Amino acid sequence: MYPLTYVDGYRIPIREEVYVLDIIPLTAGPATISSDQKLSLFNPTNLKAGPQLNLLTQHGNITCAKAYDAGNAVICTAGEDGSVSMWDLRNDPRRADVARLTDNPVSVSSLACSDAGYSVVVGTELQDHQASIIIWDVRSNSAPVLHYKEVHSDDVTELNFHPSNHNILLSGSTDGLVNICDIRIADEDEVIIQTFNHDASIHHAGFLNDTEVYALSHDEKLALYDMAENHQNGAATTDFGDMRQVLGCQYIANVTTKLNGAGAVIGAGAHDQQAFELIHMRKGQGWNLDRDGSVGLPGAHSSEIVRSFCFDDKAQTVFSAGEDGFIKAWRPNA
Repeated sequence: MYPLTYVDGYRIPIREEVYVLDIIPLTAGPATISSDQKLSLFNPTNLKAGPQLNLLTQHGNITCAKAYDAGNAVICTAGEDGSVSMWDLRNDPRRADVARLTDNPVSVSSLACSDAGYSVVVGTELQDHQASIIIWDVRSNSAPVLHYKEVHSDDVTELNFHPSNHNILLSGSTDGLVNICDIRIADEDEVIIQTFNHDASIHHAGFLNDTEVYALSHDEKLALYDMAENHQNGAATTDFGDMRQVLGCQYIANVTTKLNGAGAVIGAGAHDQQAFELIHMRKGQGWNLDRDGSVGLPGAHSSEIVRSFCFDDKAQTVFSAGEDGFIKAWRPNA
C-alpha cells in the first residue's frame, strides 16, 4: 500500500456535531454538502482558508447533491422536503439559487442529473406504500414530466444516468433491485429494460462502462452485472461477496468510476484503526482488485467514518470528507 500525506484541511467551526455528507468534484474545486444544511465550494489548493462560497439550502435536511452540467458550474441539491434546488456557483451568493423544482412532498433519497437530456431526477423514500422516481425537464421547471410509482417497492437509494445515453437511467433500491430504465417510455409496464436482483438493500450502484454495472449493498456485498445480450439472465458476472471479509475493512464508503474507462476505485475504511484505503478495481480477463497498488490515507478522519472521497487528477490530490466535520486533501510525498 502506498500512503498519501495529509497536506490541507478544513473543519466546520461550530460546536454541535456536523457531518460532511458528500463531496462533489467540480472544475472550480471540491463542493461539499453537510448536515448543517450548507452547500460549500472550496479552493482546491487552499482548503484551510474555508469555503469560497457557503450557501444555506432550504430542504429541511439535505440528503444529496449532484453536478448538473458538464462544465461543473451548476449543482443540484435535494432533501427531506422533496424539493430540488439548482445553484449556479458562478453567481453572487444572493443569486446562486437559480431554480427550484417542487411538486414532490416526499423526502428525496437519491438524485441524478443530465444536462444532455435537460433532466433532473429524484428517487424518494417509501411513503404510503409507494416509492417514486420523478423526472423534471429543466427547460420547463414547473411540473415533472414523468412520475414512476412502481419501478421499486422501497426507498430509491441510487440513481445514475448511462455514460453515453441520456435516455437510460439506472436505479437502485432497498428492495434489492437494480433496474435499467428507458425514460423515453412513460408506461411503467414497459419502462424497465433490465433488472438485476442483488438480493440485498442497495447502498450504491452505477455504470462501470456502457454495458457493465456494479451494485454495493448496505451490508457491503459487491457484485458486477452486464447488460450485454450474452448476459441476459441477469445473474452477477463477478460476485466479490462481503467486502469486509475480502478487504479486512469495516465499511465501504463508495465506488467511484474512473472517467477514462479504466475501472473504478473502492474506498474502504476501518474507523477503529483510523484507516482508509483506496483500492483500484481493474478489468483484464475479468475484474480484479489491485491490493498491491492500493493507496492509503493514514489517520484518515480519526475514528470517524469517511463519508466521501474524490480525485483531482490534475493536481494529484485526493479529497476526503467525514463525520468529524472535516474535508481533507491528500497528496503523494514530494
